[in-house]
Amino acid sequence: MPHAVTLEWRDGRSATVDVREDETVIEAIERAGLGVPYGCLYGACATCTARLLEGDLVHVKRPRGLKPQHSLDGYVLLCVAEPRSDCRIEVGAVIQADLVQNPWK
Repeated sequence: MPHAVTLEWRDGRSATVDVREDETVIEAIERAGLGVPYGCLYGACATCTARLLEGDLVHVKRPRGLKPQHSLDGYVLLCVAEPRSDCRIEVGAVIQADLVQNPWK
């Protein structure tokens, strides 16, 4: 049974995708033709970092791109995350920037 995952951007946009069983959130986003940043697709680069606002997501592979504290704070890697309930997730390139400061600013 699919789960409805609502994606929310900080600029006020939102979209909902149905994520099938055994499908990652990134796979569902791509299938729906929506765009969010991602890179490696195996949990190492953290480009697809998002913040879980509501619901239950599990990492089906180790989220190597996140520090343990980031996970405790609700951050997830969408390329290795599958929902276990309907969810609300904050997405967009600025989410990763919350975790890693750019030294070149």
